[in-house]
Parts: sequence; structure tokens; C-alpha cells
Amino acid sequence: MPIDITMPRLSDTMEKGTIIKWHVAAGDEVTAGDVLADVETDKATMEMQSFDDGTVEQISVAEGEAVDVGTVVAILLEEDEEPGSQPETPSSPAAAPSQPVEAAPAAADPAPAAAPAAAVQTRSGHLRITPVARRLAEEHGVDPSTLVGSGPAGRIVKRDVLAAVGAGAETRSSVPPSAAPAPMTPTSATTSAPASVPAPQVIQATPVSEDQSQLQVIAVPGALQSFEQPLTGMRQTIAARLVESSQTIPHYQVSMALDVEPLLALRKSLNEQLAGTGSKISVNDLLVRACALAMYANPLMNASWGGESIVYHGAVNIGVAVALPDERGGGLVVATIRDADRKSIRVISAETRALSEKARTRGLTVEEMADSTFTISNLGMFGITDFTAIINPPNSAILAVGSALEKPVVRNGELVVGHEMTVTLSNDHRVVDGATAAKYLVSLREIIENPAQILV
Repeated sequence: MPIDITMPRLSDTMEKGTIIKWHVAAGDEVTAGDVLADVETDKATMEMQSFDDGTVEQISVAEGEAVDVGTVVAILLEEDEEPGSQPETPSSPAAAPSQPVEAAPAAADPAPAAAPAAAVQTRSGHLRITPVARRLAEEHGVDPSTLVGSGPAGRIVKRDVLAAVGAGAETRSSVPPSAAPAPMTPTSATTSAPASVPAPQVIQATPVSEDQSQLQVIAVPGALQSFEQPLTGMRQTIAARLVESSQTIPHYQVSMALDVEPLLALRKSLNEQLAGTGSKISVNDLLVRACALAMYANPLMNASWGGESIVYHGAVNIGVAVALPDERGGGLVVATIRDADRKSIRVISAETRALSEKARTRGLTVEEMADSTFTISNLGMFGITDFTAIINPPNSAILAVGSALEKPVVRNGELVVGHEMTVTLSNDHRVVDGATAAKYLVSLREIIENPAQILV
């Protein structure tokens, strides 16, 4: 009998979910473990997987539509099961049926016997194509209906799409430079601009020489457009949590300038030794480890407000703030590096890179964002010198990290050129007093300015 695929509860606080993108369409065959869709929860964008084998009979929820947990979003037919009487309801571009493959007219010369059979259709008239192959085809602009399936029963699989992509690249590389299209002139670029975006105005500027025919052509960008963008579920949750944090936690900040010349020298040395291994250490990786080690002398910085008590945590889990791209709704998520005080720099670096990449592409799981005891927010890569950050509950502190600036500094009574970094610690005054915060920064400075401690 048909299997109802319902909106899963992907976090402990999730009540609704939004289908951001379908990776399957009606008629697709799926197996247990295949990714069916990307779902935005109140905390992150996560993958919804199939737990059964079968064929997608119907997509019931459109992309961008928020539905309650438990709502039927799709219907799956078990193997060899006939479609039901319910009509298919394509609800999004991803769920719309692919164009059926037209039967080729009979040719005078029969096709070679070795040629593989064309991709066949499902009973509902759709191409047989795996979700992975469909996703690859979309990414590379390949029309699946032009492919020949080499999978079971003529199903289009990943290798068929990759072969088409490789053939296209080979064809493009064989085109001589003389055959390349001529560059667009300012006039043609103007006329081909999308209707929704104002085309740049082309104006004639002042002559650059006495020859009046030699004029500079300046393209003036069009005006900005006014519009409203509905909030995603994640952005609503971020806004609510930040307001709650700023209104319920008594924040205060302390700052300190750190001499990071030794830290930068250590990073350079480590990366030279790791050349060719695929590993590359960042300043933030070293800071994660340094912040974790500084907890040993200042355990109150690794504690949380418990209402009737202060909860000291035995594990040192450092949260790393990751900025999400606009296409994933923007905002920040915090990836957790667990037991950062007991992991090597290479392990911390690998975990941070993997979690950051996953956050920006597929989304983090609740487990990957849970249980942090201290958070780092680093904007140094943007050239920001210093800033303050809002505490990520239930943490009692967050460290805002600025850029490592080359500047004149006094070292041993002499004026020299060095690198300094300003860090600002935002604290929950219910847990962390000013003196405690100051002592933590002193411990952190000791580790940063004598970074050999980070390696042991």
C-alpha cells in the first residue's frame, strides 16, 4: 500500500518545517537513505531522507511552503505497486514532471546493436532517474531527457550525467579561439539586461583628447529597488533568540589587545610542515584550542546560569559562529567543536572546515550545533578591528575576535612593527564578574603570546 512521507521532527523544538528544495519528482524511484528534500527547521536547514524503497507517486507540498510536523508531504509506492487513483499534483519546479522522451522515428539505417537503450519512462510517464543524477543534471545544466540511461531498466544514474558533462567540456575545449563569441558592447549589454533589474545607463563622458571621437563610455548602475523579503523560519528563530539573549542576560564587555606575532609565526611554521598533506591551519583554529585551554585556570568561564545554581561543565565544547550565504537565508549558526581542550590542532582544523562547509551547503544537524559551553565569533577576515557579540545561550560568554593588524608597537622599551589583535569578551554578569573575565583574558593572552602551549 502507499507509504505516506510526513514532515519529520528534526529538532526538539521544531513545530513546522519548510521544504526549501525537492531533490525528487513524481515518478522517481528512491531507495532507503536517498535525500528527498532540504527542510528548513527553526534551527537549521537539514536533509529529509527516505526510509523505504519505492517510487514517488505524488509531491503534496510545494517548495517554500511551511507545514506542521506530521503533515504528509509526499506519497511513495512500494515496489511493483500500481499507482492510486489520486492525481499527481506537481507543486514546484523540482516536483514538476520531466518532459517525456519522444520516440525517435524509424530510420533507414538501424542503430548499432551495441548502442544502449534510451532512458525509459515510469508508469506515470516520467524519466527513470536517480535523485543524485537529477541533482547533478540541475547543477550542470544538463537536460536529463537527452541522456541514455545505463542503470537498471534504463534508469539514468550518476555516471550518465557525468559522462554528458565531460563530453560537453571536451566539445567546448575543441572550439578554436577564433570561433569564440565576440565580447558584448556596452549597448548590447544594456539591451539584454533582465527586465526585473534596471539596466545601467550608458552616458558619454568628457573627451579624453582633442580628438572628439575618442570618448570614454561609462556605465552607471541602475537604482536600487524597494521590496520586502519574507522571513525564513531560521531567521525568525535567530531574531527571537537574539532578542531574548539581549533582554534576559545582563551583558557587559571587556577588551584586550594581544600580541599575535608569535601565533602568526607558529601558524606559518605549521603550514609549511603540513604542505602537501591537505591540512591548513587558520588563526581561528589556534584560537579555538587556546580558548579551550584557558578554561583550566578559569572554570567559571565554562559554566552556565541554572536559575537556582551555576552549572559547571566538565566538557569544553567551543562553538564557532558560521555565516550562512544569502541563498540559504543568511544569518549565523554555531557549529560545536566538542572536547576542544583534548584535540590536536589538525583535528580541530579538519572538524571546523567540515562543519563550516556543511553549514553553508547542506545544513548542520541539531547534534552538530548542540552543547557548546563557550563561543567564538571571528570577523577578522573582513578587516574588522573590534566589535561586540551577543551571548549564545546557555553560554555565559562569547569572544569577538578582530583582525590581526600590523602596526607600530612597543616591545621591550623599543618601537617596532608588530601584529596586534583586539578581542572583546561579552559576559553574563549573573555568572561572570569583571575580575573573572579579566583573569580569563590574561590566561588567554599568556597562551596566545607563548603559543607552544597550544601544541601540548
